[in-house]
Amino acid sequence: MKNFLLIILLAFIASCGSSDKKSEENKPQPALSKSNNTDVFNIAFEELMNNYYHLKDNFITESDTIINVYARKLIVNIDSLPLTTLKADTNVIATAKATAQSISAELNGLLAEKNIEAKRKSFATLSEEMYDLIRTVQYDKATVYHAHCPMAFNGVGANWLSNSADIKNPYIPKQMLSCGEVTDSINFAKK
Repeated sequence: MKNFLLIILLAFIASCGSSDKKSEENKPQPALSKSNNTDVFNIAFEELMNNYYHLKDNFITESDTIINVYARKLIVNIDSLPLTTLKADTNVIATAKATAQSISAELNGLLAEKNIEAKRKSFATLSEEMYDLIRTVQYDKATVYHAHCPMAFNGVGANWLSNSADIKNPYIPKQMLSCGEVTDSINFAKK
C-alpha cells in the first residue's frame, strides 16, 4: 500500500512538472510594438517633434536667431502634417486640423515678437497646443514628457514638452535651469 501511494505521488509530481513546461511553452509572447498611425504620419510627426525640441533647446541657450529658424521649420512641419492619413474618425481628424491651424498661428505670432520674453510667452501657448495635438492624434512612436515650472512668468507658471525626463527649463534657464517637474508622460505605444 505504501509503495502504491509512493508511485502515485511520484506520478503526480512528474505530471505537474511536465505541465509547467507545457504552460511555459504555450505562454503567449508579448506582441511587438505596432503604431496605430500610418508610417507617413509618424515620420512627419517625428520631424515636427524634433524641431519643437530644438526650439525648446534654443530658448535655453537664448539664441534668438536660431529660435526663429526652428519656429519657421515648425510652421512648415505643422502646415504639411498629413492629418488625413491618420487612422482615426472624422471628429479626431477635424480636431487635429483645428489644433494644427492654431499651432501655425501661434508660431507666426512667436516670429513677430521682438524680445525673447514675449517669444517665451508664445512658446508657452505653443507647448500647450502641441500637448493637445499629441494627445488628439495619439502619437505613439516616442514618449513625450510634459514638464511644468511654477516660477515662470513671475510665479504664473508654464509648461513645455521634452523627449527626456531631465528638467532643462526654457523659461528661466540662467537662474533656474533645473526648476520644474515632469507632470505627465505621454506614451500611446501598444505593447
